[in-house]
Amino acid sequence: MLTGATGFVGRQIHRRLAEAGHDVVPVLRPGSAARLLEGARAEHAILTADIFAETADWWAERLEGVDAIIHAAWYVEPGKYLDSPLNLDCVMGTLALARGATEAGIHHFIGVGTCMEYRLPSERLTIDAPLEPATLYAACKLSVYHMLTEYFAKMDATFSWCRLFYLHGEGEYAARLVPYIRERLGRGEVARLSAGTQLRDFLDVRQAGAMIADVIETGQPGAINICSGIPTTIRQLAERIADEYGRRDLLEFGTAAIHPSDPAAVVGLCNAITPTRMPETLNESPVEAADQSR
Repeated sequence: MLTGATGFVGRQIHRRLAEAGHDVVPVLRPGSAARLLEGARAEHAILTADIFAETADWWAERLEGVDAIIHAAWYVEPGKYLDSPLNLDCVMGTLALARGATEAGIHHFIGVGTCMEYRLPSERLTIDAPLEPATLYAACKLSVYHMLTEYFAKMDATFSWCRLFYLHGEGEYAARLVPYIRERLGRGEVARLSAGTQLRDFLDVRQAGAMIADVIETGQPGAINICSGIPTTIRQLAERIADEYGRRDLLEFGTAAIHPSDPAAVVGLCNAITPTRMPETLNESPVEAADQSR
């Protein structure tokens, strides 16, 4: 079962699961099936108006025949989610889903976390790095990680926690960095950016979705950094994209201020186990992957 199947990351998880031959049961809001990955089957979908309002008993009744869960749903409305009280609803709903999963006899639960659970800045974030969230969103994600680690350890079930770093690509919100640069350069207009000195760990969302889906195959437990492990400055990424258009002259660095809360460096060390099958696209560098994200 896959929650968040119509979302930015969830669609790519669904893609990889389908390619691997898995029968995926998506959780959908009524009327949202059209937003699923093209060709995805929705006849076995679980429908709910609010995934985070359902009880453990409700989930247990609907999880019959499911052998694993990837929980990619969360409240992530751009500009609002970092400190929204709706994060608390996501925590409660996730715990209900986890209880329902164990009542249904499911033995593998995969959750999706964030690199913002770590103490930042850092140029080398291993899964053992200090944890120090600075937003309600990250604090709620980290609390779920801690609670479900203890819960599933007592339930003879495997718990995996996939921490996302800086993703871009298909279906990305238009105001974010990569689509903003592409939109401006595509129109022959100046892209106004910060100094671009911040180090980031960029990864195409399709690669990230595949890495998460592959945890079903590997069974890897515990925290997993979904990242490239390659430090890339914002300036480097922007210039590589601009080179596609032959318009580095349209990049205006230093116009936009770096927000005081923006970490100077967020770079992970990827510990994901690699399955035996691995498409060539997953071996690209994050800057090369940016070329594929139009």
